[in-house]
Amino acid sequence: EILRTMWRQAVVCGTTTTRAISGASLRSGSCSVFATHASTTTTTTVPFTTTRTHYSTENVRRVGIVGAGQMGAGIAQVAAQVAGLDVVLMDSSSAMIQKSMTHMDGLLKKNVAKGKLTQEEADGTIKRIKTVTDMKEFGDVDVVIEAVTENPDVKKKIFQDLEAHTRKDAILASNTSSISISKIASFTQRPEKVIGMHFMNPVPVMKLVEIIPGLATSSETLASTQSLAKAMGKTTTVSDDRPGFIANRLLLPYINEAVMGLQEGLATRDDIDTTMKLGCNMPMGPLQLADFIGLDTCLFIMRVLHKDLGDDKYRPSPLLVKYVDAGWLGVKSGRGFYDYSKK
Repeated sequence: EILRTMWRQAVVCGTTTTRAISGASLRSGSCSVFATHASTTTTTTVPFTTTRTHYSTENVRRVGIVGAGQMGAGIAQVAAQVAGLDVVLMDSSSAMIQKSMTHMDGLLKKNVAKGKLTQEEADGTIKRIKTVTDMKEFGDVDVVIEAVTENPDVKKKIFQDLEAHTRKDAILASNTSSISISKIASFTQRPEKVIGMHFMNPVPVMKLVEIIPGLATSSETLASTQSLAKAMGKTTTVSDDRPGFIANRLLLPYINEAVMGLQEGLATRDDIDTTMKLGCNMPMGPLQLADFIGLDTCLFIMRVLHKDLGDDKYRPSPLLVKYVDAGWLGVKSGRGFYDYSKK
């Protein structure tokens, strides 16, 4: 029950499943709740949102998603289940697609058994999701949501490919949690159609989507994206296109400062986490939270904030760097600030 409560409350940044898209090995990153091991998919049984909303999706009837990892599959499920949209889920790894769809089917069955969903709704969700291994199948989609690794070079290749395989009026959204939308838009010939759509993880559970317009994003693209998110049962916030957006700009410096405190001997690991849990009513201490996010992800985002904002208050803790260099990445590697090898 404690874990279920923490799952509902804690929003963190984490990596999810590794897979290959466009010939590259990718790992998606996004704001998440208790991100699991990079090679696994979360097994939470927290009920998904099942009540279909009635927001208009305007001209959006078919959505393409790049990446069938935890984030991409979660977005696909919500688009099909809550918004009732047809979905084309693309991943170059057929094994990853099969794994994610099998997992999704299992979760839907659990919710049917608990009375959270009817069998007809569960069957309809799966039926509305078409799985493919080639972007050429995106020719008739209205929106594409990219959900892959936080790597500008990888995103450049994907968005250039999307430019070639989608209609010119299709919206191209990125689930990035830290990379400039204006930069991503520069990889295309339609910057007015590019926007950030930052989901929280696990997507079916978390209610928020950060919307990030780029420098050239049109008001029509923003309005359509907000309508789509609402049709998926989400509450939206709008962030300026700045490093980290809202969630990571606030969350990661908090975690980094906790690591700094540990490094400087301010307190022990347990005392830092206990102070924040019992003194500030946080559902999880910052060091344990970092372990669930993935220390490599924390370091990546802090480096983005430090480099792009140019302020030393975002300088990554040397201890965080040391842990990542040692391969101590948190839960997914079996060791971080805590030892998970025996769990």
